[in-house]
Amino acid sequence: MKLDKTQTTIILAGVYIFLQMTADIAATKVIVIGKIVMDAGIIYALTFTWRDLIHKQLGKKAAQTIIILAGVINILMALYFVFVVKLPPEPEWAAAGGQQAWSFIFGIVPRIVVASIIAELISELIDTEVYQWWVNGPGKKRPQWLRVIVSNSFSIPIDSIIFPIVAFYGILSMDVLFIMFLSNILVKAVMTLASFWMIYLVPEKKIYAEN
Repeated sequence: MKLDKTQTTIILAGVYIFLQMTADIAATKVIVIGKIVMDAGIIYALTFTWRDLIHKQLGKKAAQTIIILAGVINILMALYFVFVVKLPPEPEWAAAGGQQAWSFIFGIVPRIVVASIIAELISELIDTEVYQWWVNGPGKKRPQWLRVIVSNSFSIPIDSIIFPIVAFYGILSMDVLFIMFLSNILVKAVMTLASFWMIYLVPEKKIYAEN
């Protein structure tokens, strides 16, 4: 199926925002798999590679814009959840535990979103700069998949240390937070290795010329 410029832009931006929002909500749950302890927003790891697709096809400015837009949308989502939590619940639904569950899960969403936005803005804007440096410099004639590996190797550790501390400090012990930091790096590295091929989903030639 051949896509035009508008369709390509909508798909690239839409998938990125979907990954961000889904990860923020899922991150309210902390999971344990063997010795790995981390939030359940595992899908967030794909945003680094998907950001590279956006950068490759739409350019640096578009990548920066979508990163900031996703942050704004997530803030609005969190504020709306706060509003919904405060709305009066239907008595039978509340008696069944609905209000308590909503308050616990979506009451922590704003903190998760704040943590995500701080980590996202810092790590993914750094990812953008590293990607641009690599493409214009040492990686100019190297395979495209190396762009993903190089840029993610900078952004993943930064994101992995910021998010757990901001999101769960005071809720989880420092020992658990350290395990989460290591677990996040491991899982995101594995996700990068599993998804680096996605950089070839879009052609090298940009559909829009950058100013």
